[in-house]
Amino acid sequence: MGQHPKGDFDLSRAVWQRAEGDTSDSAVEVAFVGDLIGMRNSAEPDGPVLVFTQDEWDAFVAGAQDGEFDLD
Repeated sequence: MGQHPKGDFDLSRAVWQRAEGDTSDSAVEVAFVGDLIGMRNSAEPDGPVLVFTQDEWDAFVAGAQDGEFDLD
């Protein structure tokens, strides 16, 4: 099997973080491993992980800050 175009996200090196003060059972968690960023649901720690490059992550964060994902 070939390498993923984004590289390999090494789960064994992931240190998962969530928003400060978030103690919910189902929080969004992120981990920065090398040049990649992983995102998962804390309620499913063995579930799927979305993997972003730094450029993709920067675009996502900028969009969130600009209200691009607001439901209003």
